[in-house]
Amino acid sequence: MGETVTLTAKDGVTISAYVATPKTKPRGGIVVLQEIFGVNHHIRAVTDHYASHGYLAIAPALYDRVEPDFEVGYLPPDIQRGSEIVQKVKREKTMLDIAAAIAYAKSAGKVGVVGYCWGGTMAYAAACHLAGLSAAVGYYGGGIAAMKADTPQVPTILHFGELDKHIPMENVNAIKTAQPRVAIYTYHADHGFNCDERGSYDKPSAETARTRTLEFFAAHL
Repeated sequence: MGETVTLTAKDGVTISAYVATPKTKPRGGIVVLQEIFGVNHHIRAVTDHYASHGYLAIAPALYDRVEPDFEVGYLPPDIQRGSEIVQKVKREKTMLDIAAAIAYAKSAGKVGVVGYCWGGTMAYAAACHLAGLSAAVGYYGGGIAAMKADTPQVPTILHFGELDKHIPMENVNAIKTAQPRVAIYTYHADHGFNCDERGSYDKPSAETARTRTLEFFAAHL
């Protein structure tokens, strides 16, 4: 279903992206933002999933500026490698790369963004600071609390796990207080509950969050 394309950011830097195209005319575009593990097997599967629901879905390789073609799994050494790479990524450059993906997805109509883990934080940042979006969804973005004073410019929903040691509920509640117009859903689950390749995968929570996300995109795209 998918193919690899090249995106050119505003500063002239090129990155790769995984694109999945629906079988029928797209009902809109969705930009899928990776975890710290790169555009790996799981993120490609997530991108394919959105395409199966009628969207032109694109997952930009947001690590390409630092380490092209980076892709790992979910074992402890993989987590260590992903954590090292993300420290080298500059957010302002990442925003340029996301903007390039938004521009690509616009051919399908209105565009939404959805991100997971680090990508969840980037999705929130995109909702606050990038043009061209009509909706945004963030899954367990650990950096969102530090950005709670930044207000999304498009309808936004967030998903968090109540058992997530990386994102204490006090941080989630702080976001709720600062951004009452952002719908925040919590689940009896740990960090990464959407990923069926991680030990923290929680099927009931993942399915509920997925249904909410698809209904949200259907309403806004």
